[in-house]
Amino acid sequence: MSTANTMRERGDRHRYTLWVVLNADRRLLTAALAAGVFLALMIWGVTRSPSIRGLMARTDVVETTFQALIGALITGTTLVVSINQLVLSQEIGPLGGQRERMDRAMDFYQNTDDLLDVPSPASPGLFMKEIIDATSDRARAFESALEGSDDEELREGIEAYVSDLLENAETATEQLEEAEFGTYSVMNAALNYNYDRKLYDLRWLLSEYDERLTDEQRRTGKETMTALAMYGPAREHVKTLYFQWSLVKLSQGILALAIPAIVVAGGMVFLVDTSTVTGTVLGIDALLWVVCLAYTVCVLPFLLFTSYIVRLATIAKRTAAIGPLILRE
Repeated sequence: MSTANTMRERGDRHRYTLWVVLNADRRLLTAALAAGVFLALMIWGVTRSPSIRGLMARTDVVETTFQALIGALITGTTLVVSINQLVLSQEIGPLGGQRERMDRAMDFYQNTDDLLDVPSPASPGLFMKEIIDATSDRARAFESALEGSDDEELREGIEAYVSDLLENAETATEQLEEAEFGTYSVMNAALNYNYDRKLYDLRWLLSEYDERLTDEQRRTGKETMTALAMYGPAREHVKTLYFQWSLVKLSQGILALAIPAIVVAGGMVFLVDTSTVTGTVLGIDALLWVVCLAYTVCVLPFLLFTSYIVRLATIAKRTAAIGPLILRE
């Protein structure tokens, strides 16, 4: 009953593609995208005819382009403020609403306290790790309850299931021990624990062998299922916090990049023409270097937005269902 125990194994993308989409540092990915944009523009500018200098002498296409970029940057910055308002709106409310929100959270933590037999850790990474450890402990108890059973088929089926669960749990907990919230490492480890498949397999085993299980075996099996079921909402809670954290970081990054981008775009409209920049750099017209570099700086906010949204959208796609509902092969 072995299953794919990491997100990469369960995905349909090449491991390098998955690393770029999910694991790569967003700043490095943004820089790589910017380098690609700049290089593509330079190659196109060098190989096309007429040259950029001749084009600017006859038309106002470059000026018009940067004028449009100024409007797009201002609109995009306004959109970022709207995103921040959306995130913050969940944190703002009347006292009664905040009290109700706190009560619901404490009810859930009371359930996890009962599961762990100790107060739930405050660190999201350790919180997830302790719940995974609890599923492992209860799975071992389930396996132990079958020791000495004469039903070889039942015993082998449960042993295979528990072995698979423990292997997956070990992979996830090793990653969670060093994970720091705010980085992708916590979400990566949380997604690597294939709890939905484990929950489905356990429900199938308990149903398939129900008449062959003793009361003790049935009880320990259901306790394992309870622990797995607790992991679902815990992961969704951590995912929601991570999404909020990422959107705030994205907003801050875009706002930081938007100001120099607007300055550069304005400078290209008001201050740069064919007489402003002369000469060559590495055998290439210096004006082409200036135009391509300025355009790359102006699209940096959009590239940062792309790098973040690609990760968040992939996470949302892979966690669209909660519980024993498997949306992939």
